[in-house]
Amino acid sequence: MRTDEPSVARKNSLSPRHQEALERFVLFWGEMASNWGINRTMAQIHALLYASEEPLDTDAIMERLQISRGNANMNLRSLTNWDLIRKVHLPGSRKDYYVAEKDVWEITALIIRERERRELRPVRQQLEECREILLGDRRDCGALTGAEQVFCTRIENWMQLMEVFEGFSRALLPFVQHRNVDLIKALIAFAQRMHEDAPPASSEEAEGDPGASP
Repeated sequence: MRTDEPSVARKNSLSPRHQEALERFVLFWGEMASNWGINRTMAQIHALLYASEEPLDTDAIMERLQISRGNANMNLRSLTNWDLIRKVHLPGSRKDYYVAEKDVWEITALIIRERERRELRPVRQQLEECREILLGDRRDCGALTGAEQVFCTRIENWMQLMEVFEGFSRALLPFVQHRNVDLIKALIAFAQRMHEDAPPASSEEAEGDPGASP
């Protein structure tokens, strides 16, 4: 080990209980993120950097998570592109070190923005293109007949859902950015009351079958 390299927090510098808690945090963060469709290794690197008091270099991340250099570099680039981590340089070292955003509200806002940009918008765009192919020179699904009309309506149902998700993301983002906990809780309580008071949707409404009787 070179003596001119700045020291970083290593595994053996942590107390046993700190190490146990850190390992559990990194593991559960990766598992939780994978359930959301996010790369598990990417989430574990983020968790490790979030929990670290000191910047970590690629070698330290590889050692702690037992991953390859290629895997580490790929996911570090992704996290940097998401603005969840940033690259820093320490005096006396030529290595690249990484630190994570520590503000949980800012992290949440970044994830909301990125997931809308990377997932919701592309899905909605693909659905719109599928509908355009099906419609041809027709104006709307009502101009189609039979199976084409049913399929067109089902595509539009997905498009409406994507619009709701996008609208929800845009509406929620300012409250998250301003850390308005009380108002967010009030909105959640209002939504819960609306759900409790709303009549259950019929199977025909849920399907959106254009041939269903009113």
